Amino acid sequence: MGFLKDFFTTVFDEDQAVAAPASSFDCLSEDELEAHLGVARYGDFELSDAVRPSYALEVVPSAGFRHDFYRDEETRSNVPVLMGAATRGRLMETFIDLLQPLGPVVDVVLETSHAHNAGGHTDLYRESIDMPILQSILWDFEDLLVNDGCTGIAVLNPTLPQEVQLDEHKLLIVYGNDLTAYEGIMIDNYLDCREEMKFITEAEHVHSTTERFMQDFEELKMRLGMDGGV
Repeated sequence: MGFLKDFFTTVFDEDQAVAAPASSFDCLSEDELEAHLGVARYGDFELSDAVRPSYALEVVPSAGFRHDFYRDEETRSNVPVLMGAATRGRLMETFIDLLQPLGPVVDVVLETSHAHNAGGHTDLYRESIDMPILQSILWDFEDLLVNDGCTGIAVLNPTLPQEVQLDEHKLLIVYGNDLTAYEGIMIDNYLDCREEMKFITEAEHVHSTTERFMQDFEELKMRLGMDGGV
């Protein structure tokens, strides 16, 4: 896996102070750190290579989804949100299935933090791509999308409006009104609704990327017809 040679960034909730506390990973020996980062399976849930939880396991990774909301300050409204986590073997298929309700033509946003310190990222936008073409491209880059901790993607239909994300933490996130269809898709992909569940983003965690993934990201960007450097 090569986590010790990869890029590390500890991510904390945006509502916390900017000056983040020292990472608990700093207190570990190299052997302890390597052993912890080498653990991908927790019960019947398997993480991808993109991210690992804290050493103390304040949040134990698991499959499921819950309801939440996003506060849109511009409209002063609460936008319904579904947040889900799927085991590695079902992650990409679940994400692709969640795209179906968005319709035949969608917009795409690629998010990258490859060239940024912790907390920074760049968004690249592509308008109006046919869904079958997009899905074919995404399957070609499954390894990048599932295993790179510095790549995220969002697919949206502004006319609905609804949006589906596979973020850098490999969480499945859906925004918009009337998310009933997406709930059904998550259940069909063996995700149970667990309103009390916690996600890896709600505690200290670490991301990983590689030079190969950085190159793959550039190729994906080109395939999607996106401009702009990372």
